Amino acid sequence: MSDKGKKIFLAFAIIVPFLLYCVYYYGHMISIAPYKFSEFKSFTIQYGVRDSMVNKYDSKTGAYQYLDRKDSLIKKTMLLKNSELLYLHRKAAELGFWDFPSNETGDTTKFRGTKPVRYDIEFNYQRKSKKVVFDESFNGDSKLKDANENFIKEIMKVLNEAEDRNKK
Repeated sequence: MSDKGKKIFLAFAIIVPFLLYCVYYYGHMISIAPYKFSEFKSFTIQYGVRDSMVNKYDSKTGAYQYLDRKDSLIKKTMLLKNSELLYLHRKAAELGFWDFPSNETGDTTKFRGTKPVRYDIEFNYQRKSKKVVFDESFNGDSKLKDANENFIKEIMKVLNEAEDRNKK
């Protein structure tokens, strides 16, 4: 067999099947991805100390309530833009929210001398939902705790920017 024939045989026997398999495998993985933004319905966040979680936001209704610095309960309606929801969806994927355990609670009695803040975050899609309960006192994997804290900061940043935009 000539040198050219060997190269052609190698290409058809190894490289072409490998490329076909990659296209099949990754095409299938993308088509069954459970959390697609095109199927996004809403997200909710609720936070506060465990016995009084009065700070809430629901993107479906736009209902937003929180305690301000004077401990006054502020209630308003604030809808997020589609681009902001897409940003949060992508940030959740980037930080691995879909792989977080559902329950990330720690010792709920004391945390640095005070009661820890608890966060309930839920993303709802047409076919699936993902809910994570996270306490500041969670003492699991430090990377997981950092990812949760970063995600919460991103959510709060988006909510604060939307609130500032609505004030104008």
